[in-house]
Amino acid sequence: MTDAALPDASVAPPRPDLEVIHRHTLVVRVTHWINLLCVTLLLLSGLQIFNAHPRLYWGQAGADHDHAFIEMLAYPTGVDQYRGETHVGALKFHTTGFLGASGGEARGFPKWLTLPAERNLAVGRRWHFFMAWLLVINGGVYVVSSLVGGHFRRDLALRGEELSGAHIWRSIVDHIRLKHPTGEAAKRYNVLQKLAYLAVIALLAAMVFTGLTLSPGIDAFAPWLVALFGGRQSARTIHFICANLIVLFVLVHLIEVFLAGVVNEVGSMITGRYAIRTGDHP
Repeated sequence: MTDAALPDASVAPPRPDLEVIHRHTLVVRVTHWINLLCVTLLLLSGLQIFNAHPRLYWGQAGADHDHAFIEMLAYPTGVDQYRGETHVGALKFHTTGFLGASGGEARGFPKWLTLPAERNLAVGRRWHFFMAWLLVINGGVYVVSSLVGGHFRRDLALRGEELSGAHIWRSIVDHIRLKHPTGEAAKRYNVLQKLAYLAVIALLAAMVFTGLTLSPGIDAFAPWLVALFGGRQSARTIHFICANLIVLFVLVHLIEVFLAGVVNEVGSMITGRYAIRTGDHP
């Protein structure tokens, strides 16, 4: 037998219980990472803007004499010393070092969470507006591509059987038990993933429209936006709440990525290739 017939010991044989599929298109992968950049910088610059007036109201005015249902306050306790306190309705929380007062100064959120770190509303607004329009353009590319390429219909559309209470509950139990799908089930999103991704798309759309409502120029062009959200201050509050819900989604998403396998999950969003188990054995 010649040397050519001998197996190459340096090449590991493919695992029979693994199948590599193409999971994410190039457009989905690129827009995903641009979204990550945009949302991160929007959050940091948005907190810089929020620090200019760390209070939330409901309604049209939201002036200093109106009652805020969420506010971050700082009380002087000495030279360059403050005690931070956060009010949520009638509840009061001491939040020194994080909310209300941190780093020896009165500020809603600490400097390590704002862009720029130092108090500068003008720079924060420039970053926020630039990243907001980049997010809109990137989102538009994603939506058009998903509609034309069938991503929405194929991967995100909810099927009739998926909307049953029993199906949703079974998916919740599987997540709690850290049971990840194998075989054909791993090739498609489960119902909780679909609901989460659709919810994030809705939240991002709400962020865009409430953000536009906060612009006086847009208000003059489309005054119906102000009425739609119940006033500019209500729009600001909804904007803030949506941002926090997106942060919550990102945290849960990261936890799921680590539980499902960082290399495989992150690698699929870089290369598009995703390895699935074809059986229940490890």
